[in-house]
Amino acid sequence: MTEDAPSTRAGAGPAEPTAFIKDDAELRARLTPRQYDVTQREGTEPAFENEYWDEHRDGLYVDVVSGRPLFSSKDKYDSGTGWPSFTRPIDPSAVVTRRDWKLVLPRVEVRSAVADSHLGHVFSDGPAPTGQRYCMNSAALRFIPREDLEREGYGEYLTLFDDDQS
Repeated sequence: MTEDAPSTRAGAGPAEPTAFIKDDAELRARLTPRQYDVTQREGTEPAFENEYWDEHRDGLYVDVVSGRPLFSSKDKYDSGTGWPSFTRPIDPSAVVTRRDWKLVLPRVEVRSAVADSHLGHVFSDGPAPTGQRYCMNSAALRFIPREDLEREGYGEYLTLFDDDQS
């Protein structure tokens, strides 16, 4: 499967957008089985048994498939659900939403705009300022701690943490 939206390769910084090729064999080789299931088959990892539900360091959460920045730890909060939850994406254009009818009641699915990967769901029961709860799967994300942003090619996002004195 091929997608021609501009993006970057996972692991590479966001500096140079390239044509993003979503090749199934490459994804299977590069992603863990859980990452593949969540991002490509719209799976869900277990609550409280995922990498970032209890992550409290400052940093950036990027799309595990494309490497595009999605969420900041500044917008992360403990929703009590066992999954990483955010009040908003860094840039609204980084994600797309669509109605999900897989359960009895409809939900709003969140997908990465570039790689079209399943990330999680958004609910309207979140805290201020947005009232939104972007409930994401850790397996769809890669966390880059604040101190590694420059080295990983995401230095432009350091300004998100300028008000911190650490």
